[in-house]
Amino acid sequence: MAGKTILTAKHITKIFPGMKALDDVDFDLREGEVHILVGENGAGKSTLAKCILAAYKADGGEITLDGTPVHFNGTKEALAAGIVAVYQEFTLVPYITVAQNIFLNREYKTKAGLVDLKRMEQEAGELLKSLNCDYIDPHSFVKELSVAEQQMVEIAKALSFKPRIIVFDEPTAALSDREVSSLFEQIHRLKAEGIGIIYVSHRMQEFPLIGDRITVLRDGRKIRTVDIDECTNEELVNMMVGRDVSQVYVRTPNTHSGEAIRTENLCDYKGRVKNVSITIHKGEIVGLAGLVGAGRTETAELLYGINPVKSGKIYVNGKEVEPKSPVAATKLGIGLVSEDRKKQGLALNESIALNTVAVSLTKIFPRFFMSYGKVRKIGEEFREKLRIATTDVDKKCRYLSGGNQQKVVLAKWLSYDPDILIFDEPTRGIDVGAKMEIYALMDQLASEGKAILMISSELPEVIGMSDRIYIMKEGVITGELDRANFDAETIGAAMMLGGAE
Repeated sequence: MAGKTILTAKHITKIFPGMKALDDVDFDLREGEVHILVGENGAGKSTLAKCILAAYKADGGEITLDGTPVHFNGTKEALAAGIVAVYQEFTLVPYITVAQNIFLNREYKTKAGLVDLKRMEQEAGELLKSLNCDYIDPHSFVKELSVAEQQMVEIAKALSFKPRIIVFDEPTAALSDREVSSLFEQIHRLKAEGIGIIYVSHRMQEFPLIGDRITVLRDGRKIRTVDIDECTNEELVNMMVGRDVSQVYVRTPNTHSGEAIRTENLCDYKGRVKNVSITIHKGEIVGLAGLVGAGRTETAELLYGINPVKSGKIYVNGKEVEPKSPVAATKLGIGLVSEDRKKQGLALNESIALNTVAVSLTKIFPRFFMSYGKVRKIGEEFREKLRIATTDVDKKCRYLSGGNQQKVVLAKWLSYDPDILIFDEPTRGIDVGAKMEIYALMDQLASEGKAILMISSELPEVIGMSDRIYIMKEGVITGELDRANFDAETIGAAMMLGGAE
């Protein structure tokens, strides 16, 4: 049961140039509770969390810890007070080991004053074991880990501080069901120890499993705080988006006019893709379902020329092709909305406008004379079309929220207008309102005759948006289902055990 209030934020206001990110927001956290913070992208969730963590300095209001006002000068002081964060975007250093990352800048020392790597590796192993992640080797370099494994290392690092308050920002976005279950077990243990948890998430199915209270933000203002059992999912969504939501997954019946892309016995050199044969027709959305590590992203990377094909064939519009690079794949009319938008999808230090035309520059300016006025005009066009939350397309992408960054990635591909689009986890870390917009966009693209391959770890999303679903396990296609035969239980079992028809 939740205990006394340990943290209170009153009348918090935060102003950025051209916008008020937080407007007189109140929030509190009790011992041993999970207080879920929800809202659309741009609602102010991350801004509020960063004010609590002292990553941002609030322009108004007061934060108290155990009833005493606090004025942290940066995150180090907040950390010293026991407030730790696990961000959606990783803060790990790729070229050092797991153990070194967990104890970075606070390494254990031997009596001789040398780094005690053995003790660090031992304690890192114990932390990972407590998360049921003992398959992650503390000796491994972080760059060798999958996205899901890196997320678990981030969580282990946070726990190593023995915190009083943990802020989780979309912690399950890249995790498998097994890893999510392990994380929730850990969260329940932390609650029992009296640790207060601020949990930022868009996955409503998670809320009743771990949550105690929910605070809804919209457009920088607090809408309401409710106990976990006080409102339905529909009421919660309505509070978040400010309008009635009758249908999340929108599909318009259309004609699949012919084969757009096909593979025959596709294999990669790493052994993660094994004899994969799939077909996607024009106007069709095909889902690729599977657990983390099933080989779905690796298949997408073969189609887009990121990794070389060991054996097998790829056909585009009936013609055999060999996309040896992303540039070659793009020229063939294939676009990839990648899982990792920061590393593969965007130039973070460039403007929204320049990112929007990044792929289509030679198409727009065939004579190599670039007009930035035209670039800005195109950026404005897609800002309005995709409702990117900014007043200035000259703003650098690094300063956008995750959901708005994803919209810029989509704008980049819409401006190029490829015939085949691969969406790899297109709604990862995105709120329900933005998800609906992306679903509507995918439906529109399919209606225009585009062929879409959608990779998603969210089974309701795959079922809701797909015309057909391929199921993948350990690099192999184990089943194929058309829409009339979709069944969550059958698909879920096939993802874990293999086999569906």
